[in-house]
Amino acid sequence: MKHPVVIVGAGLSGLHAASKFTDKGIPCRVLEARDRIGGRALSATDPNRPDWGNFDLGATWFWPQYENTIVKTVEALHVETFVQYTEGAMLAEQSHQEAPKRFVLPDNPNALSMRFKGGVQSLIDAIADRIPQRVIERNTQVKAIQIDKEDSIVIETELTDEKREKIFASAVILALPPRIIANHIEFSPSLSSSLHNALLDKATWMAGQAKAVAIYDRPFWRESGLSGFVSSRVGPLQEIHDASPEHGCGALFGFIGIPAKIRKELGENEIKEMIIDQLSRLFGDDAQNPETILYKDWSNDIETAVEDDWEPLRNFPIYGPEKIIGQWQDKLFFAGTESDSQFGGHLEGALRSAETAVDEIINLKN
Repeated sequence: MKHPVVIVGAGLSGLHAASKFTDKGIPCRVLEARDRIGGRALSATDPNRPDWGNFDLGATWFWPQYENTIVKTVEALHVETFVQYTEGAMLAEQSHQEAPKRFVLPDNPNALSMRFKGGVQSLIDAIADRIPQRVIERNTQVKAIQIDKEDSIVIETELTDEKREKIFASAVILALPPRIIANHIEFSPSLSSSLHNALLDKATWMAGQAKAVAIYDRPFWRESGLSGFVSSRVGPLQEIHDASPEHGCGALFGFIGIPAKIRKELGENEIKEMIIDQLSRLFGDDAQNPETILYKDWSNDIETAVEDDWEPLRNFPIYGPEKIIGQWQDKLFFAGTESDSQFGGHLEGALRSAETAVDEIINLKN
């Protein structure tokens, strides 16, 4: 290849694609707008107790019973995992007027969820370690992609100091949320109207969500025979799970059911107070004083969400690859969890779509 393959986005999909090219000796560059890698895989620590490890504020689980690609990847990289804690009863909260009800769910071996020791960041770091450091370029925003008169692909980027750089590519993999592509990148020639509209119509997985993790010195709910799993119609957390590491401290994480627009009006501090009130209502006095609450509102992340993503998803989106026609055919490729038709919304989908894009490019160049 005269020029490297350029991958836009250093999330799980973009990094996996880069590692595959690296394994095959094919030059590539990864351009990432953020100052970090991982995309929607984000693990954070308690600032006062970093020794307690990482807690996931984005993607969290995988399911080895039917997700083969991530199983193979985890095994090849020797990333350590453990089973999501589910022992004990769940709580169901129906209204403010009723006390939470306690249920013991039947065992379901087909619902085995796995987590990563050290959070999903451990998977991200393991993949990145297989890629030469010079390949991944952070703080590099792709502004435009064009095909010049010589039929070469030219990418225009903007760096943090507002300097512009032009990069030539033999092919481009866009490992970004579809709506970010449609809203933030200018194409010349323009994408077909059908492709542009398809990108705009494809809701970004997790973009409208906010997630909170309350960290405690121990998983005290287990002492009462509770699994930490809660389903709530009261909120603000509509679904809660045990987020404790395999050993040591305790943590509960939940998805916030308040719509994005209202979250912005309330503000983070008010929502955190509401979360503590809810956890205390559910789990008692021990829940009143968490060591900290980690919070991530993905709708505020400009590299993840656009305003159309603020509307809560009513149904699971229809995901899958987009058809590219015209001059961009065999030059432009999509990757990311929204590009996989079977496991869209999962880490598995991000990995599978990356491998599909890599295979397509290699087959074209051979």
